[in-house]
Amino acid sequence: MAKKLKLDINTEELIGSREASLEWGKQKDYVRTIYNKYPQRFPEGTIRKFGKQLIVTREGMEAVTGVKRSDLKK
Repeated sequence: MAKKLKLDINTEELIGSREASLEWGKQKDYVRTIYNKYPQRFPEGTIRKFGKQLIVTREGMEAVTGVKRSDLKK
């Protein structure tokens, strides 16, 4: 029997695509554009579409932009 995966969706590791784009200093549709043109740039498991909403992880944003979240100016 497979072990059930428990996922905490109240984590700051999951970010809506628009919010993530703006947080990394990009245009509001940056994540959606990159995902549509170059989905392979996101490491497996770092982005997912729920209905019309894209959810991306911190790791995914760091991989695509090359900028760590901790290096962003708040």
